[in-house]
Amino acid sequence: MPSLPRDPARGPLRTPDGRYIVVRGRLWRTADPALPAEERERLVVELMSARRAVHLADADPEAVAAARARVDAAKHALGERGPPWWNDGAPDENRRPVRASSYADWYASLDAAGPTDAPADPVDAPPRAGLAPARVDGAPARDEAGPARDPARPAERPEAAPRTGTRRAWPWRRAERHAPR
Repeated sequence: MPSLPRDPARGPLRTPDGRYIVVRGRLWRTADPALPAEERERLVVELMSARRAVHLADADPEAVAAARARVDAAKHALGERGPPWWNDGAPDENRRPVRASSYADWYASLDAAGPTDAPADPVDAPPRAGLAPARVDGAPARDEAGPARDPARPAERPEAAPRTGTRRAWPWRRAERHAPR
């Protein structure tokens, strides 16, 4: 796998012609660039809404089928599925491994180019413009929090709460959560 830049500001790796993005070594067709920005935004909102509907309808097979049909319709309208949006006769290589596609030489050249300027550790990455470095929990970043913890010393852990013997209903047990009562 090539050592590719992982700059979130630039988005995923795109093929030189812009037809595909590369995700985990596989080609995925991009949306049609000829779509007006407002139409594309509306379709992306519909796609995300349909994906949420698939997730929420997991206990009802008919609702899942309807939500999946909405996802498919939005992807067709965006140009990510169905006939290719380009008309130069190039084959559609959607979902193919990059190394087994017509982009294999380009992808291999990325690996041959050597390491990128992307930092190896996300903590070392400079903050994006306008954002102060902070962790998700709101604590200051390493440089503001003082020296890093000594890895040879065990981490201090807060005292655990006593067990009550009752079982929690975990949120990822969707079937139990959505079951009729």
